[in-house]
Amino acid sequence: MNPFLPALSTGAAAPILAAGDASGLTTGTIALIVVAVVAVVLVLYVISIYNGLVALRNAFKNAFAQIDVQLKRRYDLIPNLVETAKGYLKHERETLEAVVKARNIAAAAAQGAAANPADPNAMRNLLGAESGLAGALSRLLVTVERYPELKANQNMLALQEELTSTENKVAFSRQAYNDAVMSYNNARETFPSVIFAGMFGFLPAELFQIADPTERDAPKVKF
Repeated sequence: MNPFLPALSTGAAAPILAAGDASGLTTGTIALIVVAVVAVVLVLYVISIYNGLVALRNAFKNAFAQIDVQLKRRYDLIPNLVETAKGYLKHERETLEAVVKARNIAAAAAQGAAANPADPNAMRNLLGAESGLAGALSRLLVTVERYPELKANQNMLALQEELTSTENKVAFSRQAYNDAVMSYNNARETFPSVIFAGMFGFLPAELFQIADPTERDAPKVKF
Protein backbone atom coordinates (compact mmCIF):
# COMPACT_ATOMS: atom_id res chain seq x y z
CA MET A 1 0.00 0.00 0.00
CA ASN A 2 1.21 3.49 -0.88
CA PRO A 3 1.92 5.44 2.34
CA PHE A 4 0.91 8.67 0.72
CA LEU A 5 -2.70 7.62 -0.12
CA PRO A 6 -4.23 8.39 3.33
CA ALA A 7 -2.74 11.82 3.29
CA LEU A 8 -4.15 12.50 -0.16
CA SER A 9 -7.56 11.27 0.87
CA THR A 10 -7.56 13.51 3.93
CA GLY A 11 -6.49 16.51 1.94
CA ALA A 12 -9.27 16.03 -0.63
CA ALA A 13 -11.94 15.96 2.07
CA ALA A 14 -11.15 19.48 3.32
CA PRO A 15 -12.13 21.31 0.08
CA ILE A 16 -15.33 19.26 -0.13
CA LEU A 17 -16.35 20.30 3.41
CA ALA A 18 -15.48 23.91 2.65
CA ALA A 19 -17.62 23.79 -0.44
CA GLY A 20 -20.48 22.39 1.62
CA ASP A 21 -20.20 25.25 4.13
CA ALA A 22 -20.18 27.85 1.36
CA SER A 23 -23.23 26.25 -0.23
CA GLY A 24 -25.13 26.40 3.11
CA LEU A 25 -24.27 30.06 3.64
CA THR A 26 -25.46 31.00 0.14
CA THR A 27 -28.81 29.24 0.62
CA GLY A 28 -29.40 31.02 3.93
CA THR A 29 -28.57 34.38 2.40
CA ILE A 30 -30.95 33.79 -0.49
CA ALA A 31 -33.72 32.83 1.95
CA LEU A 32 -33.17 36.03 3.94
CA ILE A 33 -33.26 38.11 0.77
CA VAL A 34 -36.50 36.45 -0.34
CA VAL A 35 -38.10 37.09 3.05
CA ALA A 36 -36.95 40.71 3.02
CA VAL A 37 -38.32 41.28 -0.50
CA VAL A 38 -41.67 39.74 0.42
CA ALA A 39 -41.83 41.89 3.56
CA VAL A 40 -41.08 45.06 1.58
CA VAL A 41 -43.71 44.19 -1.03
CA LEU A 42 -46.31 43.59 1.71
CA VAL A 43 -45.45 46.88 3.43
CA LEU A 44 -45.73 48.78 0.14
CA TYR A 45 -49.05 47.08 -0.59
CA VAL A 46 -50.45 48.01 2.83
CA ILE A 47 -49.24 51.59 2.31
CA SER A 48 -51.04 51.71 -1.05
CA ILE A 49 -54.26 50.48 0.58
CA TYR A 50 -53.93 53.12 3.32
CA ASN A 51 -53.27 55.92 0.84
CA GLY A 52 -56.19 54.79 -1.32
CA LEU A 53 -58.59 54.88 1.62
CA VAL A 54 -57.29 58.32 2.66
CA ALA A 55 -57.90 59.65 -0.86
CA LEU A 56 -61.45 58.26 -0.94
CA ARG A 57 -62.20 59.60 2.54
CA ASN A 58 -60.96 63.05 1.56
CA ALA A 59 -63.14 62.88 -1.56
CA PHE A 60 -66.38 62.41 0.38
CA LYS A 61 -65.31 65.02 2.96
CA ASN A 62 -64.87 67.50 0.13
CA ALA A 63 -68.25 66.49 -1.29
CA PHE A 64 -69.87 67.16 2.08
CA ALA A 65 -68.31 70.62 2.12
CA GLN A 66 -70.44 71.42 -0.94
CA ILE A 67 -73.57 70.27 0.91
CA ASP A 68 -72.57 72.37 3.92
CA VAL A 69 -72.39 75.52 1.78
CA GLN A 70 -75.97 75.03 0.60
CA LEU A 71 -77.24 74.08 4.05
CA LYS A 72 -75.81 77.28 5.53
CA ARG A 73 -77.46 79.26 2.76
CA ARG A 74 -80.80 77.66 3.57
CA TYR A 75 -80.36 78.23 7.30
CA ASP A 76 -79.80 81.92 6.54
CA LEU A 77 -82.97 82.09 4.43
CA ILE A 78 -85.30 80.52 6.97
CA PRO A 79 -85.28 83.38 9.56
CA ASN A 80 -86.18 85.83 6.77
CA LEU A 81 -88.96 83.54 5.64
CA VAL A 82 -90.36 83.29 9.16
CA GLU A 83 -90.06 87.04 9.73
CA THR A 84 -91.99 87.76 6.54
CA ALA A 85 -94.70 85.26 7.42
CA LYS A 86 -95.00 86.44 11.03
CA GLY A 87 -97.05 89.51 10.17
CA TYR A 88 -99.69 87.39 8.43
CA LEU A 89 -99.63 84.22 10.54
CA LYS A 90 -100.56 85.72 13.89
CA HIS A 91 -102.57 82.64 14.79
CA GLU A 92 -99.88 80.19 13.63
CA ARG A 93 -97.32 80.93 16.30
CA GLU A 94 -96.60 77.26 17.02
CA THR A 95 -95.89 76.56 13.35
CA LEU A 96 -93.42 79.45 13.15
CA GLU A 97 -91.72 78.54 16.41
CA ALA A 98 -91.38 74.94 15.28
CA VAL A 99 -89.56 76.06 12.12
CA VAL A 100 -87.18 78.31 14.08
CA LYS A 101 -86.45 75.57 16.61
CA ALA A 102 -85.88 72.94 13.91
CA ARG A 103 -83.63 75.35 12.01
CA ASN A 104 -81.46 75.99 15.07
CA ILE A 105 -81.13 72.28 15.83
CA ALA A 106 -80.19 71.51 12.23
CA ALA A 107 -77.65 74.36 12.10
CA ALA A 108 -75.94 73.08 15.26
CA ALA A 109 -75.91 69.51 13.92
CA ALA A 110 -74.46 70.72 10.61
CA GLN A 111 -71.57 72.34 12.45
CA GLY A 112 -70.77 69.04 14.14
CA ALA A 113 -70.95 67.13 10.87
CA ALA A 114 -68.83 69.70 9.03
CA ALA A 115 -66.12 69.35 11.68
CA ASN A 116 -65.79 65.66 10.83
CA PRO A 117 -67.99 64.23 8.04
CA ALA A 118 -66.33 60.86 8.64
CA ASP A 119 -67.96 60.63 12.09
CA PRO A 120 -71.07 58.41 11.65
CA ASN A 121 -72.69 59.73 14.84
CA ALA A 122 -72.33 63.36 13.75
CA MET A 123 -73.84 62.54 10.37
CA ARG A 124 -76.75 60.66 11.94
CA ASN A 125 -77.46 63.65 14.18
CA LEU A 126 -77.53 65.91 11.14
CA LEU A 127 -79.80 63.58 9.19
CA GLY A 128 -82.27 63.45 12.08
CA ALA A 129 -82.19 67.23 12.44
CA GLU A 130 -82.64 67.72 8.70
CA SER A 131 -85.62 65.39 8.72
CA GLY A 132 -87.23 67.48 11.46
CA LEU A 133 -86.50 70.72 9.62
CA ALA A 134 -87.91 69.39 6.34
CA GLY A 135 -91.14 68.47 8.12
CA ALA A 136 -91.43 71.85 9.86
CA LEU A 137 -90.82 73.73 6.60
CA SER A 138 -93.37 71.64 4.77
CA ARG A 139 -96.01 72.44 7.38
CA LEU A 140 -95.18 76.14 7.17
CA LEU A 141 -95.49 76.21 3.39
CA VAL A 142 -98.81 74.36 3.57
CA THR A 143 -100.00 76.98 6.04
CA VAL A 144 -98.89 79.79 3.70
CA GLU A 145 -101.20 78.36 1.06
CA ARG A 146 -104.18 79.21 3.28
CA TYR A 147 -103.28 82.93 3.37
CA PRO A 148 -103.68 84.48 -0.12
CA GLU A 149 -102.23 87.84 0.89
CA LEU A 150 -99.10 86.23 2.32
CA LYS A 151 -98.85 83.92 -0.65
CA ALA A 152 -98.89 86.94 -2.98
CA ASN A 153 -96.37 88.93 -0.95
CA GLN A 154 -93.40 89.73 -3.21
CA ASN A 155 -90.82 89.20 -0.49
CA MET A 156 -92.36 85.85 0.39
CA LEU A 157 -92.39 84.82 -3.28
CA ALA A 158 -88.72 85.76 -3.67
CA LEU A 159 -87.76 83.87 -0.50
CA GLN A 160 -89.70 80.79 -1.53
CA GLU A 161 -88.09 80.80 -4.95
CA GLU A 162 -84.62 81.12 -3.43
CA LEU A 163 -85.41 78.41 -0.91
CA THR A 164 -86.54 76.05 -3.67
CA SER A 165 -83.36 76.79 -5.64
CA THR A 166 -81.27 76.06 -2.57
CA GLU A 167 -83.11 72.80 -1.91
CA ASN A 168 -82.35 71.70 -5.47
CA LYS A 169 -78.68 72.49 -4.98
CA VAL A 170 -78.68 70.53 -1.73
CA ALA A 171 -80.17 67.55 -3.56
CA PHE A 172 -77.54 67.79 -6.31
CA SER A 173 -74.68 68.06 -3.81
CA ARG A 174 -76.16 65.23 -1.77
CA GLN A 175 -76.04 62.91 -4.78
CA ALA A 176 -72.37 63.71 -5.39
CA TYR A 177 -71.63 63.12 -1.71
CA ASN A 178 -73.47 59.80 -1.64
CA ASP A 179 -71.58 58.63 -4.73
CA ALA A 180 -68.28 59.46 -3.01
CA VAL A 181 -69.39 57.69 0.17
CA MET A 182 -70.36 54.57 -1.78
CA SER A 183 -66.93 54.47 -3.44
CA TYR A 184 -65.24 54.79 -0.05
CA ASN A 185 -67.43 52.20 1.69
CA ASN A 186 -67.02 49.71 -1.17
CA ALA A 187 -63.24 50.14 -1.04
CA ARG A 188 -63.00 49.68 2.74
CA GLU A 189 -65.31 46.63 2.75
CA THR A 190 -63.58 44.67 -0.01
CA PHE A 191 -60.74 42.23 0.57
CA PRO A 192 -57.96 42.83 1.53
CA SER A 193 -58.74 46.46 2.50
CA VAL A 194 -61.28 45.24 5.06
CA ILE A 195 -58.42 43.64 7.03
CA PHE A 196 -56.63 46.96 7.52
CA ALA A 197 -59.51 49.49 7.46
CA GLY A 198 -60.52 49.00 11.09
CA MET A 199 -56.89 48.77 12.16
CA PHE A 200 -56.19 52.20 10.66
CA GLY A 201 -59.41 53.78 11.95
CA PHE A 202 -61.35 53.97 8.68
CA LEU A 203 -64.96 53.80 9.89
CA PRO A 204 -67.96 53.26 7.58
CA ALA A 205 -69.27 56.56 6.20
CA GLU A 206 -72.93 57.55 6.49
CA LEU A 207 -75.02 58.29 3.41
CA PHE A 208 -76.88 61.61 3.40
CA GLN A 209 -80.45 60.33 3.33
CA ILE A 210 -83.50 61.72 5.11
CA ALA A 211 -84.78 59.03 7.47
CA ASP A 212 -88.49 59.53 6.76
CA PRO A 213 -89.30 58.54 3.14
CA THR A 214 -92.17 61.06 3.05
CA GLU A 215 -89.72 63.89 3.72
CA ARG A 216 -86.93 63.02 1.31
CA ASP A 217 -88.08 65.42 -1.35
CA ALA A 218 -87.53 69.15 -1.08
CA PRO A 219 -90.57 71.04 0.20
CA LYS A 220 -92.90 71.77 -2.69
CA VAL A 221 -93.41 75.47 -3.19
CA LYS A 222 -96.44 76.59 -5.17
CA PHE A 223 -96.78 80.04 -6.66
